[in-house]
Amino acid sequence: MKFKKYLTVVLSSAMLLVGCNDDFLENQPKGTVSGDELNTPETVDGMVIAAYAAIGNDHWTVPFGSMWAYGSVRSDDAYKGGGGTGDVGDFHNYELFVFNRPNQGSTDALWFRLYVGLARANEALTRINELSEEDYPEKIQRQAEMRFIRGHFNFLLKILFKQFPYIDETKLKEEYAQISNVEYTSNELWGKIADDFRYAAENLPLSVPQEGRVDQGAAKAYLAKTLLYQAYEQDDQHNVVNINRDNLEQVVTLVDEITGQYGLVNDFGQNFLWQYENNPESVFAIQRSIDDGTPAGRVDMGTALNYPMGDTYGCCWFNIPSQNLVNSFRTDQNGLPEFQNYDATDLVTAQDFRANTVDPRVNHTVGIPGQPWKYQPNVVYDQSWARTPQLYGYFSSMKEVQQPDCACLRRVGPFFASSKNNIIIRFADVLLWKAEALIELGRQDEALPIINMLRERAQNSTEMLIDADGNYISDFQVETYKPGENINWTQETARQALRWERRLEFAMEGIRFFDLVRWGVAAETMNSYFDTEEEKRQYLTEAQFQEGRDEYLPIPQQQLDFSKGLYQQNPNW
Repeated sequence: MKFKKYLTVVLSSAMLLVGCNDDFLENQPKGTVSGDELNTPETVDGMVIAAYAAIGNDHWTVPFGSMWAYGSVRSDDAYKGGGGTGDVGDFHNYELFVFNRPNQGSTDALWFRLYVGLARANEALTRINELSEEDYPEKIQRQAEMRFIRGHFNFLLKILFKQFPYIDETKLKEEYAQISNVEYTSNELWGKIADDFRYAAENLPLSVPQEGRVDQGAAKAYLAKTLLYQAYEQDDQHNVVNINRDNLEQVVTLVDEITGQYGLVNDFGQNFLWQYENNPESVFAIQRSIDDGTPAGRVDMGTALNYPMGDTYGCCWFNIPSQNLVNSFRTDQNGLPEFQNYDATDLVTAQDFRANTVDPRVNHTVGIPGQPWKYQPNVVYDQSWARTPQLYGYFSSMKEVQQPDCACLRRVGPFFASSKNNIIIRFADVLLWKAEALIELGRQDEALPIINMLRERAQNSTEMLIDADGNYISDFQVETYKPGENINWTQETARQALRWERRLEFAMEGIRFFDLVRWGVAAETMNSYFDTEEEKRQYLTEAQFQEGRDEYLPIPQQQLDFSKGLYQQNPNW
């Protein structure tokens, strides 16, 4: 974490049994620390930091920091990539859905890692609760921080698995095996998550001096996100059956309350460069570090697979933009998205991007052969940087990848990892939550300036997108929505514009799939995508999304076995 403070607590449970009497049972073994001795402000501060650290303790096998494997590869935004379909084969199964199984090791590892993070937050809360405010003046703030972090891990469990055992600090460890994943309904679980963020919002300060610690604005933002997801009420088969207007109203209010605290950076690309981290658009981020006194630094191993195969990198070319995604950046003669015909022809070569008008965000998102790589006019992305183009084409993902000469970059074995923060919530996301809520409330006219604000920022995000001669690398054309001129602004068209804007703005950021599930359109979107994309990527021929099943991952078989029948599997697995 950016607040450089480290705690080493050594707990030993070893006993040396000497002689025949049992006097040792009445004495605390040497080298151990009792529970009461852990209840000191210094130790509790260390536990708080350990809980923060858990947010970024992901790995390329379980990338829950960026969520690319679960939110992009499982959507129409990305292919798995890598050396072939068997390279990290579990992610291939996620992508095709039809081969996904409850006994996949990566699914169980994801469940386990998220509960490790939960356990750290709950353990810290247990210790904090034992201290008085006189002994620990930061008590209330730290409780709020830990409930925020617990809310974060529970939010991930919710959008990934839907039903999970809810465990807070009041539960004894010996009770865990008796807690069912269906003790609470889906809506009640959302309520539990919202309660944590609400408590955090009510008890955190407006600002904090240390980068990385959460504040009131971050808590209100995450509460708004939770309430938005909860608003789309689902039945037992994951169908959206109602949209809760009260939740939507709360989303609008919460976003209004924090709007003055954050802002959009001038250039869209600044969000994805190390030198601009913790900018005004970053509401909540995993704080990474390098050369911080630890052996490997707190670098982002969750995206370490995603660097291309160029000479300056070397491995491993995962999370590849789909052709469908690339085509979605196409604009018409009015500078608006090609809603109907965007996928009729493919944008593939550098020449295609000069012959067709596109949204500049495509060049902030996608590495394209023949074009400069990551804002370096003299470094041109070459087809040879693609590892298995016969399967996945030639594009590469750029947002999470840093320039090869960046001081933030470190080689870790054959992989590369950077100290660039993972932004969990961008203010652009917050603004579009409000726009979405307004549209679903029938107040689409109020949503219009918000969506146009993002499009105006896209218009102005071309300065870094030039070649060695100073020319724009693509034919950029983006226009705002102007009712009566270029669009008939109804609730239906506003909803379409909002959903399209979210795809362009957050492409490859691990968000898209969860949007589709929230809106209740995952099955129709994914199966339509497979029907057309399989003609371009033959390995997708067998892909099929099963409605009422694939909206969520299965409860891992290992966890079902552990619970001895207490847990219930998600529908149709």
